[in-house]
Amino acid sequence: MIKISSGAQQYFTRLLSDQDEADLGLRIRVLDAGTPGADCELTFCAPSEAEQGDLQESYDGFQLYIEQASAEWLGEARIDFETVATGGQLTIKAPNIKGRAPAPDASLSERVDWLLTTEINPSVASHGGRVALQEITENKEVVLQFGGGCHGCGMVDVTLRDGIEKTLREKLPEITAVIDATDHSSGENPYYR
Repeated sequence: MIKISSGAQQYFTRLLSDQDEADLGLRIRVLDAGTPGADCELTFCAPSEAEQGDLQESYDGFQLYIEQASAEWLGEARIDFETVATGGQLTIKAPNIKGRAPAPDASLSERVDWLLTTEINPSVASHGGRVALQEITENKEVVLQFGGGCHGCGMVDVTLRDGIEKTLREKLPEITAVIDATDHSSGENPYYR
């Protein structure tokens, strides 16, 4: 299920051998699975701490316990450790934890929603903003509603034109236009005035 590179296996074996507890392993689980904020949590785990139902995988020198509810989200997951001049970098790549992209034949609104959730909103969230799909017209115009820091922001036109519209039209070429339906004069806490 989870592929762990030989470098990461060696790293974990060294890390676990430095602990004072015999038979100590690792446990992985997904937090907020299926959402844009999904993340992996990797912790030390003694066999007595593993939860009932945890899946168990054996590697050279340690056991990995996988939370049962997280297993479906960790398909195609890969853990790697890269040695660099200043030490090392552990990476966990789990491409399915935020959910699965809709099929190419899914409705346009599903595909737009997916892009808003996984690409657009994480970007505008750094300014306290969010974008929601209001509707898609018969002419395939995407009508959006801005909220949070984007509501009333003086840079919203740039964000719409150079960020959101560019991304949506590049990935979904059938879109004819992206329209902002927000009344920005009523924004209470815009990021830029």
